[in-house]
Amino acid sequence: MKTVHSPHHVLQNAEAEFIRGRKVPSFEMPRRAELVLERVNAVSLGPVIEPKSFGTDPILKVHDRDFVTFLATAWETWSTENGPIDAFPNAWPPPRSSRVRTNRPGAELGRYCIDLSSPIMAGTWTAATAGADTALTAMEIAAGADKCAFALCRPPGHHAGRDYFGGYCFLNNAAIAAQAWLDRGLDKVAVLDVDYHHGNGTQDIFHDRADVLTVSIHADPQHEYPYYSGYADETGEGEGAGFNLNIPLAWGSDYATYAPALAEALARIAGFGAEALVVSLGVDTFGGDPISRFRLVNADFTTMGRTIASLGIPTLFVMEGGYAVEDIGVNAVNVLTGFEAAR
Repeated sequence: MKTVHSPHHVLQNAEAEFIRGRKVPSFEMPRRAELVLERVNAVSLGPVIEPKSFGTDPILKVHDRDFVTFLATAWETWSTENGPIDAFPNAWPPPRSSRVRTNRPGAELGRYCIDLSSPIMAGTWTAATAGADTALTAMEIAAGADKCAFALCRPPGHHAGRDYFGGYCFLNNAAIAAQAWLDRGLDKVAVLDVDYHHGNGTQDIFHDRADVLTVSIHADPQHEYPYYSGYADETGEGEGAGFNLNIPLAWGSDYATYAPALAEALARIAGFGAEALVVSLGVDTFGGDPISRFRLVNADFTTMGRTIASLGIPTLFVMEGGYAVEDIGVNAVNVLTGFEAAR
């Protein structure tokens, strides 16, 4: 399996984030991708390729233009006023408030940012667009004779919605790739999100569409980020009604609980008639993850990969979360080698 990876990911290297009232070292760090890449090479998964550049057109197919313009220019505006320090919002618009644009970068950050985990830095836009290019390049490989590929994206993407960012995510790499696959002539694409946290951004982007089935297996949002979406009764709206499936699981879930959820997800994807699959590959379901509460073990990820392969359709894996850094490479690549062995 070919891996696509950009060295520009290191340009997003936040010093800290705020979680439950505390300023802590950022859990989302360059070492995450470096360890996955080391494992890809250690097991000889396949060649590693740098991405091509696709510009902003594919990004604008799934993200709002004003939002994209904001991300592209936010650092310049922020640093001009505040200097070279990481950019966090200092206000959020409350319900029923005016949406009039302000002249202050901290307030404009609050218009688009949903949390305090995702500071904008000097290299954020370059890193984020390199991640989108990584997903798009890998999609082209999976759409060809290879039938599969791994987009080793960083920063991750599945929490980025049409017009918002957060959860370490700025652009939704999986959604951008899914849309690009449709633009190549497919009629139906599925996105399967196996990250511990709900793929709220992906759901937001496709919630009113019938050409992309979105499926997410994740921790119950009554207890876990992103809290305000990911419930089982969210099934899509308008033309998209019935084309979103959320499978929330309780804290402490192990693979005995996870396996039936994955079987349900794959059955829905097969019934949908998906011609291609994008997997948002988060491995923070691992029992040693510092910010998650599932109990999967290393071998379970191999089983997961084998099970996903049973669909028998072109498949793109897009890297998302996973913060037990010493195990992230083993767990992510176990999914890929399991998939390769079974397909």
